Amino acid sequence: MKITYSELKGKSPGFFIVLGVLAAIAAIGLGSAYYMEHEGHHVTGMSNQIVWGLPHIFALFLIVAASGILNVASIGTVFGKKAYKPLGRLSGLMAITMLAGGLAILVLDLGRPDRLVVAMTTYNFKSIFSWNIYLYNGFLLIVGVYLWMMMERKMQKYYPYAGFVAFIWRLILTTGTGSIFGFLVAREAYDTAILAPLFVLLSFALGMAVFLLYIIIAFQSCDRPLGDGLLQRMKKLLGIFVASVFYFVVVYHLTNLYLTNQHAFEAFILLNGGIYTFLFWVGYILIGTIAPLAIFYHPTFGQTRHAVTLGSALILVGGWSLLYVIIIGGQAFPLEIFPGKEVIESSFFDGVVASYAPSLWEFLLGMAGIAIALIATVLGTRILPFMPDTLDDAVVNPQAD
Repeated sequence: MKITYSELKGKSPGFFIVLGVLAAIAAIGLGSAYYMEHEGHHVTGMSNQIVWGLPHIFALFLIVAASGILNVASIGTVFGKKAYKPLGRLSGLMAITMLAGGLAILVLDLGRPDRLVVAMTTYNFKSIFSWNIYLYNGFLLIVGVYLWMMMERKMQKYYPYAGFVAFIWRLILTTGTGSIFGFLVAREAYDTAILAPLFVLLSFALGMAVFLLYIIIAFQSCDRPLGDGLLQRMKKLLGIFVASVFYFVVVYHLTNLYLTNQHAFEAFILLNGGIYTFLFWVGYILIGTIAPLAIFYHPTFGQTRHAVTLGSALILVGGWSLLYVIIIGGQAFPLEIFPGKEVIESSFFDGVVASYAPSLWEFLLGMAGIAIALIATVLGTRILPFMPDTLDDAVVNPQAD
């Protein structure tokens, strides 16, 4: 296939309105970060019990999605699926911008951003957080080289090797992200190896959903042809990813139900956890899993572009809900300081479910990370030829292996 690429024109009033709105959201979020840093974290809903709040949900959402978005390029490069190769450039760009947006949230939520210097110069290699500094920076570097080799004609013969390295690195990165929680033995909700592959599969689903939504909106806005055959092929793959995430979630909870000492936690999440139970059953199971799968595999509506758009959006809602339940719900459940021991309870929250109500400042900071990622993506496609001029089925041939 002969695919040409070009920059976005970006001269219409709508283009500048979109950029202006995103810039305003980013600016408001930066102002919220300054306010939280100046006033202290007591203005947020976070506490000594809930130390990872709403900004961390947004940050991990973007980081996990960034890893999954690169999967689109990997399918074309590593697995040799020709229909996906025209999407490689945009996939690599979005992987970098989404990760940058997520890391921006984490840096701005440190309370003391200057402490980032300590994190960059002092390493505790027994800490999974130290590992992730290398993983995130390595991801940005490797994907940057991958993109350069993809776009530079003289390096074309080397770019499949760079794609393979990027594919392996992104798997390691998402495994490391999931292991942040899997290695925390003190929390009953965490401390399980299954969280690592769960995060890997979640990245596949979120990344593909984000990518589908973006190309549908971008190609329609730019009047560039986008074939329904290609969208349907990607939709089917997305459905497999969603079902795979659901399988691992079921295994995770069945394992906990098998273990007697985890029954209290399972009852908390599945039955009487309030907002966490609601987000699990309604946000993740109903909205994020059952509804999109029913839409995708409907014999008539499922074949339309509206089905792909709606289903992808619902998957993002479900993925966000699942992250909220895992991360914040896992912290809210009472911490058992001395497992298997009889302890005289004190007034310091022993056996008490921690309360958490996200503040407006946390929400605005999280939205700023999304805005930063989108601004970087739009400007990247405006400056360099990342987007193919057409993805029409007659040109791409979505049935090609």
